[in-house]
Amino acid sequence: MHRAIVFATIAIVAGGCSQPPDGSSAATSAPAAAQAPAPAATNDGPGRVEGKVPAPAGGAAVVVVLEPKAAREFPPQDEKPVMDQVGQAFGPELMLVRTGQPAEFRNSDDTLHNVHVNNDETREPAFNVAIPTGGSYTYTFKRDGFYRVGCDIHPSMSAMIFSTTSPFVTLAEPDGRFAFDAVPPGAWRLSVYAAGRRVQRDIDVRGPVTGIAIE
Repeated sequence: MHRAIVFATIAIVAGGCSQPPDGSSAATSAPAAAQAPAPAATNDGPGRVEGKVPAPAGGAAVVVVLEPKAAREFPPQDEKPVMDQVGQAFGPELMLVRTGQPAEFRNSDDTLHNVHVNNDETREPAFNVAIPTGGSYTYTFKRDGFYRVGCDIHPSMSAMIFSTTSPFVTLAEPDGRFAFDAVPPGAWRLSVYAAGRRVQRDIDVRGPVTGIAIE
């Protein structure tokens, strides 16, 4: 059974007690308001989300994405993701892209290739272009999801693309660990894609660190 464990941080404020110079007690010499406990520290700013997911056998890739449950605007990507063709192989074998943001496809081989991309769920074509040696093609994915990549000239070539609107997407480490930094507080949904399956957990990001483990 899948289980999500969320670890919340609790701030504890410790106060000290000192003796007045005249020997009187602090309780009688200080105003009553001064004896009230200090308010607990809070952190309503961006925090870190970290956790661990089971790694599938054979070292297959595990995609982890964190998506807001309410509409939210995100800044544009800092770098354009690139998929190249070298030695009659696509690299990387699994590329993460932002929906609505450009991605680049290159041909660094000494032969002509084409890039044929279809949505993995609907089978609808995204694009199919020939790229000569030294050439490139830029495309912007319009829909979240997985896409299959192939070359009609060389059928042995294949790769996958995962497109998401959220900037919080990563591949889990070989041991299943993952982390996202600077996540705004609020309600989020964590989705894990592995070996053709999807597992989802709702989490509430609060405090400096939110931890989650999927077993």
